[in-house]
Amino acid sequence: MPFLSPVLPVLVTLVLGAIGAALAAALQMPAPYLVGPAALATLACLCGIRIAVPPSLRNAAFLAVGLSMGSTITPDVLAATAQWPLSFVALFAMSAILLLTASGFLRRVFGYDRLTALLAACPGHLSYVLSLAAGTRSDLAAVSVIQSVRLLALTLLVPIVVELYGLTPPSTLAAPLSAGPLALLAMALPALALGLALQRLRVPAALLVGGMLVSSLAHLTGLVEGVIPFWLQVPVYVILGCLIGTRFSGVTGRDLRRSTLAGLSATAVVCAISGAVAAIVSIGLDIPLAAAFIAFAPGGLETMSAMAVILPADPAYVGTHHILRLVFLSFVMPMLLSDRFPSLFISKK
Repeated sequence: MPFLSPVLPVLVTLVLGAIGAALAAALQMPAPYLVGPAALATLACLCGIRIAVPPSLRNAAFLAVGLSMGSTITPDVLAATAQWPLSFVALFAMSAILLLTASGFLRRVFGYDRLTALLAACPGHLSYVLSLAAGTRSDLAAVSVIQSVRLLALTLLVPIVVELYGLTPPSTLAAPLSAGPLALLAMALPALALGLALQRLRVPAALLVGGMLVSSLAHLTGLVEGVIPFWLQVPVYVILGCLIGTRFSGVTGRDLRRSTLAGLSATAVVCAISGAVAAIVSIGLDIPLAAAFIAFAPGGLETMSAMAVILPADPAYVGTHHILRLVFLSFVMPMLLSDRFPSLFISKK
């Protein structure tokens, strides 16, 4: 049937993504609905199976990720900035140092190009970074492996720290309030319009940036409350994971080994820097050492927030730092990735 020819690879891809998400969730892997589909789609691609994600699904996923990012920027987060201003200044400075140091390390030691090194070095939300990478000419396969290694390495530290402290994690964490369908639609339409306008200006990941800006404004003004619901997040992550897998066509085992080694090396570098900054903040501002280490760790928001609950650390202090780090990177990264950005520190080569 000729009409099935363009549709079949998409159906195969989505089925593989759903299976990968279910397996990863059953195995309790970090970020299962993103990592599972990415792993299975990658394996299929490396085996020569034809897989594809149509532009419409890709763009819808980018828009949803932007809406999700913006939902973390609330009046409570802004109010918290008045409590620890110097700590936030240190956080922003550290984030810039991590970007410059880790990206320079990846370029000079492993030979990655500027865009790939910047995206691989970004200590941000995994889905956000990969969405940015998919909208550029970077090596998405390398960025995916390096970022996944960072997330996995930092996530594996959680049970180790819990074991060392002799603590037991809580059985459940309170689920955040979810935004309703009408609120989602009210944000999605202007976000789509803004994203299309930003595309004409050649802004990287324009739909993602448009979604983030509209969602941030809606949450800051109190027009919308709540995060993107779980039933929408899961298919979005599955689509992003499948998209990652489609980019592994032609990738060799040597490339994978190189990216894995680069990910481990870069993670060691950023952990050393963030640990040093956390110790300085703890001593200088009289912040408990455990709270400072978790707040400045370049890990995922969900994992670090859970660690703050498990360990004797202030969850508000930890959560606000990770949210503001993502906000900072959300505005800085598109500028750094733009060909029009006049950087004095990052070579365009």
